[in-house]
Amino acid sequence: MRLTFWGVRGSIPVPGASTLAYGGNSSCVEISAPGAPTMVLDCGTGARALGLHLLGQPSRKLILGFTHFHIDHTLGFPFFAPIYAPSFDVEVLLPGQEVAEARGLLMEFLNGIFHPLRLPDIPAPVRYTSLVPGLTRQVGPYRVRAVPLNHPGGACGYRVEHGDKALAYFTDTAPFAKPDEGVAVGQPPTAAEERIIAALRGLDLLVFDTMFTREAYLERMGWGHSYPEYAVALARAAGVPLLYLFHHAPEASDEQLDALAARWADSKDPVVRLAREGGSVDLEG
Repeated sequence: MRLTFWGVRGSIPVPGASTLAYGGNSSCVEISAPGAPTMVLDCGTGARALGLHLLGQPSRKLILGFTHFHIDHTLGFPFFAPIYAPSFDVEVLLPGQEVAEARGLLMEFLNGIFHPLRLPDIPAPVRYTSLVPGLTRQVGPYRVRAVPLNHPGGACGYRVEHGDKALAYFTDTAPFAKPDEGVAVGQPPTAAEERIIAALRGLDLLVFDTMFTREAYLERMGWGHSYPEYAVALARAAGVPLLYLFHHAPEASDEQLDALAARWADSKDPVVRLAREGGSVDLEG
């Protein structure tokens, strides 16, 4: 499997001179594997460039999964070119939602008022699949599990397996313990952390929300985002060898993210990298 980052920013897209190196588009990642349909997770503004790229690819089968429906994860959907191409076959994954309810949330966004496109007018054939949180489901050649996260309004992360490789995309989540409890402070995991650690075991790669510094997290604990030290502690507890820090704060400049990358450059357990727009990770080596 290969994972490619098309949008790595949280909350709002921030294109500009200070974000050129890491990118200013909001959340969108691509998962690909030989002979398998492309899987897209989240449809933030990074989805626009990805959609144009996919138009030039031979495959016309596409899997699109949403973690939740906050606008920074859906804003790219009406600008995602494959949904305008009748030749594409698109399966939309909706974790933790009844199909009718989740489709209704998308229809509220694409209703002819907030955007000219209305959901029923999408030219491509689109079908909707509900994922039951905690259960693994076969989606084409991928084994997919939706994992409930800690975010206002709810969100689900994805564990995706193909062949003997596994990765997880856990964005928009606060820690699963109070600041003085759990793995981040060297204590036994809380019950909620044990559930997350179990979902992370056996991974080759983890992408995790680290929007805040620890200090900023302590000031904004109800906002539903995490910080690097917590992500590293979770990955270490689960034995994950490679961690990508993701959902960068809109105010984080390239210079600040370079400093963050340098801080974790020597980490080996896990190896820590920062998600960068246009960057790819090939799990086959």
